[in-house]
Amino acid sequence: MATESRPIRPWWMTGLLVFCAFMTFVYVPWDLFLKPVARDEEVWFGFRFHGHAAKLLALPHWAVYAAGMVGFLRMRRWMWPWAAVYGAQVTLAMVVWPLLYVDGAKAIASAVVSGLLFGGVTWLLWRARPLFRPERPRFRDRYGEWALVTGASSGIGREFARALAREGCSIVLSARREERLRELAGELERESAVRTRVVPLDLERAGAAEELARAVSDLEVGILVNNAGFGSIGPLVNQPAERVRAMVELNCTAPALLARLALPSMLARRRGAIIFVGSVAGMVPMPLHALYGATKAFDNSLGEALHEELRGSGIDVLALEPGSTETEFQMRAGEAPHGGESSERVVAKALAALGERPSLVSRSFDWIAVNVGLRLLSRETLIAGVRRAAERRLPK
Repeated sequence: MATESRPIRPWWMTGLLVFCAFMTFVYVPWDLFLKPVARDEEVWFGFRFHGHAAKLLALPHWAVYAAGMVGFLRMRRWMWPWAAVYGAQVTLAMVVWPLLYVDGAKAIASAVVSGLLFGGVTWLLWRARPLFRPERPRFRDRYGEWALVTGASSGIGREFARALAREGCSIVLSARREERLRELAGELERESAVRTRVVPLDLERAGAAEELARAVSDLEVGILVNNAGFGSIGPLVNQPAERVRAMVELNCTAPALLARLALPSMLARRRGAIIFVGSVAGMVPMPLHALYGATKAFDNSLGEALHEELRGSGIDVLALEPGSTETEFQMRAGEAPHGGESSERVVAKALAALGERPSLVSRSFDWIAVNVGLRLLSRETLIAGVRRAAERRLPK
C-alpha cells in the first residue's frame, strides 16, 4: 500500500498518551477553572509560580499536553525532537524544584530519583526518532514507476517533474508547449536516468483529459499531479466568454476527470497518489480574481474530500494551496509583477506532506493570515480587504 502503516507504539509511550489525555481533558481544566486562584501553583524550569501567574502559565502546559496527546496518538513526525526537548525541561524542573524548595538530604534524594526517572523517559523519547520519522521509501517504490504531470512546461509543474524524477519516477510530461516539454524530457533523462513520455495537448479543450488518459493507458501511472491551470485578474464582466469556459475546463473539469480516469488502476494496485494544485486564493472569495478563486476552491475541496474518501485504500491525495509563487502565472493572469515563494520550495513542501495530511498551504504566512482573518473579521470585512490587496496587483 502507498500509505505507510503507522509504527507500533511501545507500552511506555502508550502510558504517556494516557497521561497527556488525562491532563488535557481532566486535570488542567479543573486546575484552570475550578481550583481557587489562591491555591494554584505551576512549575516551570523548577521555579514555582502562584495565583494569577500560575493560572496564566497553565495555558502553555495545556497546549503542550494536547499536542502530546495528538502526537502520540497519531505518531506525528513533529514529535521528534520536540517531545524529547519538553521532556528535558520537565527533567530539569524535577531536579531543580526539590533543591530549591525541599530541605536536607531529602532534597538531594528527590532530585536524584526524579532526574533518573524523568531523564530516562527523555532518553527514550530522544531514541524514538525511528518511530516518529521512519525512513521513507522512494516515490517510485512507494507509488509505482510512472508519474503524470500536467502543466509541466514551466513553474510548479516543471519542478514537480524534476523532483519526482530524482525520486526515480519515469515522467509523462503534458502541456501545450511541445518544444519546452522535449527540452525538459531530455534534461530528466540525462540527469536522473529515467524514462519520459511527452504528450503535448491543451487541457482547455473539451475531451482533452480523456485523450491524455488514452495516451498513457499502457503505463501504470502511480502518481498524478494535476497542475495545469491559469487565472485572470479583473472584473468577471471583462472576461471573454471563451476565457471563462476555458478556465473552468482547465482548472476544474480536467483535474476531476483525470483523477476519475486514473483511480481504477490505482485502486486495483492498492497504491497511488494524486496531487491537486489548488491555491490559497480558493480559501476565501477573491474579488477581481472571482472566477479563478472559485475554480481553485473547487480544487482545494475536491482534493481534501478525496483524501478522506480514499482513506485506507492505499491512495494518498493532497490538495496543495500555494500563495504567490515565482512562476509565469502572474504574466498570463495580467497581474503587475510581484514576488513570491520559489517553485522548488513549494514542490519540496508538497512532496513532504503527501501521505501525511489532506492539504498544505505552502507559506505559513498565508495560512496564518487567512485563518486569523476568518476568525477575527466579519466575512464582509475580510473580502473587502482581499479586494484591496488584489487592486494593488492590477497592471498600471
